[in-house]
Amino acid sequence: MTSSVEPISLPQGPASNDTGIDREALARLLVEIARNVDPDNHALYEGIPAADHRLETLRQLLVGGEISELSRVTHLLDEPEQLAAAVGNVLPEATARASNTQLGEALAPAVERAAQRSIQKNPHTLTDILYPVFLPAIRKSIGEKIDQTFQSLNESLRHIFTWHGLKWRFEAWRTGTSFSEVVLNHSLVYRVEHVFLISRSSGLLIAHVTAENATSEDPQLISSMLSAIQDFVKDSFNEKENSGLDTIRFGELRLWSEVGPFATLVAVIRGNPPEELHDVIRDVLLRIHDQSSQALERFDGDTSQLLGVETQLQTCVELQHTDSKEGFPWLVVTAALLILTAAGAWFFLSWQAGQRWQTYLSRLATQPGIVVSEQKIRGGQFYIAGLRDPLAADPQSLLSGTEVDPARVHSNWQFYQSLEPEFVLKRLTASLAPPDSVRLSVVDGRIVAEGEATTTWINRARAAAQQLSAGGPVFDISGVRDVSAEERWQAYVSRLETQPGIIVADQTVRDGQFYISGLRDPLAADPQSLLAATQVDPARVHASWQFYQSLEPQFVLNRLTASLAPPDSVRLSVVDGRIVAGGEATTTWINRARAAAQQLSAGGPVFDISGVRDVSAEERWQAYVSRLETQPGIIVAEQNVRDGQFYITGLRDPLAADPQSLLAGTQVDPARVHASWQFYQSLEPQFVLKRLTASLYPPDTVRLSIVNDRIVAEGEAPDTWIDKARAAARQLSAGGPEFDISKVRDVSPEARAAEHWQYYVSRLEAQPGIIVAQQTTRGGQFYISGLRDPLAADPQSLLSGTQVDPARVHSQWQFYQSLDPKFVVKRLTASLTPPKSVQLSIIQGRIVVVGEASATWINRAQAAADQLSADGVVLDVSQLHELNLAELNHLREAIQATDIFFSSGRVVPGPEQTPVLDRLADQLKEFAENARKAGVIARFMLTGHSDTTGRETANASISAARAETVRALLNKRGVAPDLLLVRGAGTFEPAVPENENSRTGSSTNRRVSITVNLE
Repeated sequence: MTSSVEPISLPQGPASNDTGIDREALARLLVEIARNVDPDNHALYEGIPAADHRLETLRQLLVGGEISELSRVTHLLDEPEQLAAAVGNVLPEATARASNTQLGEALAPAVERAAQRSIQKNPHTLTDILYPVFLPAIRKSIGEKIDQTFQSLNESLRHIFTWHGLKWRFEAWRTGTSFSEVVLNHSLVYRVEHVFLISRSSGLLIAHVTAENATSEDPQLISSMLSAIQDFVKDSFNEKENSGLDTIRFGELRLWSEVGPFATLVAVIRGNPPEELHDVIRDVLLRIHDQSSQALERFDGDTSQLLGVETQLQTCVELQHTDSKEGFPWLVVTAALLILTAAGAWFFLSWQAGQRWQTYLSRLATQPGIVVSEQKIRGGQFYIAGLRDPLAADPQSLLSGTEVDPARVHSNWQFYQSLEPEFVLKRLTASLAPPDSVRLSVVDGRIVAEGEATTTWINRARAAAQQLSAGGPVFDISGVRDVSAEERWQAYVSRLETQPGIIVADQTVRDGQFYISGLRDPLAADPQSLLAATQVDPARVHASWQFYQSLEPQFVLNRLTASLAPPDSVRLSVVDGRIVAGGEATTTWINRARAAAQQLSAGGPVFDISGVRDVSAEERWQAYVSRLETQPGIIVAEQNVRDGQFYITGLRDPLAADPQSLLAGTQVDPARVHASWQFYQSLEPQFVLKRLTASLYPPDTVRLSIVNDRIVAEGEAPDTWIDKARAAARQLSAGGPEFDISKVRDVSPEARAAEHWQYYVSRLEAQPGIIVAQQTTRGGQFYISGLRDPLAADPQSLLSGTQVDPARVHSQWQFYQSLDPKFVVKRLTASLTPPKSVQLSIIQGRIVVVGEASATWINRAQAAADQLSADGVVLDVSQLHELNLAELNHLREAIQATDIFFSSGRVVPGPEQTPVLDRLADQLKEFAENARKAGVIARFMLTGHSDTTGRETANASISAARAETVRALLNKRGVAPDLLLVRGAGTFEPAVPENENSRTGSSTNRRVSITVNLE
């Protein structure tokens, strides 16, 4: 607190009238009080004596330290830079020690404004900061979206042309959703059976939830194995800490893993889940971290602070989706039929393909210009190589007529020039370009040129003959006569002199140039076009032609046709040098023709028009009226001619011919015709038929026609249309044609539906495996019940082709097992899974098993035969023979005697085990191939073992991880993964006994053993 009045001014103020006050003492006392209140203003009071020096001494003794500290703090608060430095020293610790949210709420606006200004100033800084965080998340999101898209596309393609696909497409149109979403909703079948929440830091199981009826093992063991596999993958492939396995698939089971900051959520799913399930699992993991992040971070095995986690996990287990109805397995049936027919068809197709290939080779061998140097068949593919002349036939086009699949043919042709005479002839023709007067041909293996040509062309031909390859055909040009340019010129002039309309007045040859002049009618042939065919160089020809009008009858005829434009009724022609006109025309045209005949030049042909008959306008008008009177639907009431104009009135049906269009062909001037037509409805049968067709819209099953001036309807139609037709027949005008609909059969929907229903029932009764017990029709609904084998045809699919409304059908089928041999064979195939060396067939109602199999499988087949005999079905296994597996036993013993050893605590074998793995992989592949040839399937069980050091759960996990590692290494060496099975035995199957108190354990027990199983 400071005074607003300068302390030094107090004793200098104006005096008061109060004479009883010691003003000096009062001033000193006030100064002392100000000095004590604000020590920083001490300098202002220097020179002013204190009221009592003992008070100053007492003040320094009592509060001297506090006054100094207060002065320092006051000075610190008044200096912004020093205050900021002091606050900065204690702010981090104060923030860390904050026990409530007030500090965060107070700092939030300032931090937000600072971040906003930083982003506006330089957004790349925030981008660089968030890049390592967002990029993996974006990459994972895009990957899952791509998987979701391909899954949706795959399911859509599988069902796009099926009956279910059509129903689902209608559902997608009705609901407004995409077709792929509807397909996924109906086709994906999955169930979440287990959910594990595992600590990321320790690998301990936090919580575990299991669905009903789901098989369950020790969750701690499963959690340890998953952690061991995650660590194995990270150690083996140098993966980053924040990454790991997303998906593990084993048969029908899938393990989906979502990694959080402190815990990993693993879902065990049976079936084919949609990719959207990733989002659901991820949301559950986020909610768990939001609610219990601190408890998850400090988790050490105590689950008392995570009691609500299992409720969240339960939402994942409840996720499942199944089809509402199991459809008939068309794909399975189709595959079974293909397998049954493939055995015989394969031999036939292979033999047929070989024959077609040999036919193609024989065809190539006969083609000139093609030389086959090599051909072979390998892996179902055809390979051919050789030489081919570019002018020879295309081998690919020859392939099209042999029924050989072009996709299986791999050809390698090298171009060369064949010396066959026809190919040499084609090359000579292309290079020499012989004139029209020279003809090249092949005679007795020789190429012969005949005719006449210029000296230049003959020299080129001789040079080409000398350049022909040795061993090829001879090029004989002795039959070509050398024709000089002057001879060709004279031949050209002679040709011009014979052309009508061309007169050659003069032609000379000077200095190798040709000059010609004369007269030419514009309608005559063009001398330049005639020159092109003579092989005379046009650049050496100088022509001068004067146009004139030739008096040749053909030219005069062309000019008369162009000038007179005779009507279609007049024909002009040349007869004995005279131009004759015949036909009929108007007086005007005849007068124009007479004037043109008089103007013809003297000495030219005579133009005779005596054969043209003069037809007056009145005659043409009467011909037009007569034509109208014969048209159906047109009635001429009156017509007359006045003052050179034509008038006509009458009635016209709108469906009749247009009088104006009929006028166009009569040569009557339309401008002189005045017509007045009133519309009416003609009772002519054809017009009545057109009106009935337009008004009744007969269905495709009804045909209307005219029979003896009656309109007859034939076919079948619903009663609604028949009623309309009867009403139209009654409304027809009296005197018109009769409309007979007695031949139209009434087809009501109920009668048609009953007919279709009986057809459907008959079709069901003919199906094997279906027994119709009862079927009735009540109230427009159809009811049917009976027995149906699950392998029989689906009654619902048979319904689709009968035109019966499925909504009106109520069916009740009880499943039973038919003893039809076809169904029994299918069940035996599914239950016994016979090897490839065994074939099941039906012979005269008996099921016969033929082939070779293991003793175990034969015993199973014999047990099935004994069980079927009680039901009256004969399963003949007398033709089964036991496989001789002696050759496999030696290799089997060698494999089972091999072990892969590991160091303590390691899940990857050391480098000294590499030769053992290589030898073992070769033995496994050899054994699998020999077993396949013997008709059995070999499976190899890889069992991981551990010593007794450590916890039992950890030993079980590490033993399973060792087996998985060996499986991966064998797969890398070419062993099929589906032949390898893995299990972890832990310490329960030791090779040698161990002391439980041993800290090192036995190296013999740290191994993976192999067991061979034959199916």
